[in-house]
Order: sequence, then C-alpha cells, then structure tokens
Amino acid sequence: MVAHSSIPANAIKSSDWLAQLHLGFSKIAGKTHLVERHRKGPLTVQRALYPEQDLCHVYLLHPPGGVAGGDQLHINIDVRKKSAALITTPGATKFYRTSEAWSSQHQTLTVSDGCLEWLPQENIFFPGAKSELHTTVHLKGDATFIGWEINCLGRPSVQESFDHGEARFRFSLFRDGLPLLHERLVIKDQKDLFSCAKLRGQPVFGTLYATTQETGLVESIRSLVPEHHKHELAITLIDGLLIARYLGDSTESARTLFCDLWKALRPAVVKRPPCTPRIWHT
Repeated sequence: MVAHSSIPANAIKSSDWLAQLHLGFSKIAGKTHLVERHRKGPLTVQRALYPEQDLCHVYLLHPPGGVAGGDQLHINIDVRKKSAALITTPGATKFYRTSEAWSSQHQTLTVSDGCLEWLPQENIFFPGAKSELHTTVHLKGDATFIGWEINCLGRPSVQESFDHGEARFRFSLFRDGLPLLHERLVIKDQKDLFSCAKLRGQPVFGTLYATTQETGLVESIRSLVPEHHKHELAITLIDGLLIARYLGDSTESARTLFCDLWKALRPAVVKRPPCTPRIWHT
C-alpha cells in the first residue's frame, strides 16, 4: 500500500529518485520473524535483532543520510496476527534545502491483531526545504500501537530558522477502517512559524500515540513530566488513543520526554517492560 502525495503533479519529475521498502512480520513457532523484505533504492534494514527473545527489533536505514529535493521515500510496514515488532532509526532524517523539486516520505503502517512500536529518531527540515511527511496507521482487530514523530524546523543549534521553504505534515490513524485521528499541518512562512494556532515560534514539535483503554494512565503519565517541562507537553486520551504533544526548542528534550513516556506506557500497552534499542546508545 502506497500513500498518495499531495505534492502538485508538476512538482515531481520523471527523473526524481524513488526509494521503496516493504517489511512484513509474522509469528512463527512463538517468535516474530521478518518474513518479507522488498526494497528499491537505498532504503534498507540489516538483520533482525532479538534482545527480548521473541519480539523483533529492526533498524531502518537510509545510507545517504538525508533526503534531497526530488527524492521520494515510501515505507510500508505489515505486522500480522500475534506478531510484535519495534522499528527505529539509527539517527535523524535530514530533509535538505532545494531550489524547486519537492521531497517526500510516505509511511503506511498496518497492524493486524499484532503489536507495533514505531520509534524513529527526529526529522530535521533545513531552511529552504520543500518536503512532505505523511504517515498512515491502519489498526485491525486487537492491534496495539505505540509510535511517535518528532520534527525540527530549521537548525536551532546553529541559529538557523526555517525562514523559507515549505513543510507539509499529515498523520492519519484508523481502527478497523474508522478514522480515530486525522491531522494536517502546513508551514511555509514566518507567519506560520509564529502563529498562536501553529508553532508559536517554537522550532520543534512532536506527537506520541499509544492505544489504550486505561483512563487512569493519563494522570499517571502526566505526573512523570518534570515541572520545568510541563509547559512543553500536553497529554490527552480520546477514543482509546493516548496522545502526547511536545512543542519546544529542543529535539533532545523531546526525545528524552517521549522515551520516558514510552517506558511508562509500554507495560500497559505492550505488556512488556521497557527494552531500549541498543542503537540509541551509540
């Protein structure tokens, strides 16, 4: 399944670079196996890892290290009945500046009576980038899901703001075909950056999603947020979906807060203690 782009047709040329990756997970003899791996272009994964014996950890790799104008990346994940996978990335994904051509990354995550933890590191959009990031999650039956996305507009560490370019973000989550969440954000000028209805001048924003019916989790999760970060993080529970939103000026703070929330949520959602991917420590 490939998501359709909202990028204007005349902004994509036949010569632009297309990369595709499909991963399929199935449970065999009590252990989740990566049974399907199809790729085109540089998107790839190395061998599956099993620090938890039966749950499959996979690191998604993009060797070029960044997404240039004209590049189109399509990622399709299929987690099947009773299988469980954790997918992350070894580093930030960088969307580079471009004069004309748009870049895009579309991700379709399907979980059918299984469990997926989608925990990529942050996306960094350089000033002058024209990029689209679109994620669609399809949950079926008793599927469980914890995922996050962290985005940084510009490079605040070197005082570069996203003062030109355009970034488009879409996230959709469905349960048995019914929409639980649709979000869309477009940032294309200084007005969008500083609008009270958008980013209020903050360069880093992120959202964590977790499926749960435990209403008491919201208060317990809120209590974990350090006092000096409470103004950066909001947590709600709607229709069985816990949503935590970060808005601030630091990808490091966003990652740390989301990791802490994931560790607290995992026993309730995944029914497992936290098991931090080793790649995060390298």
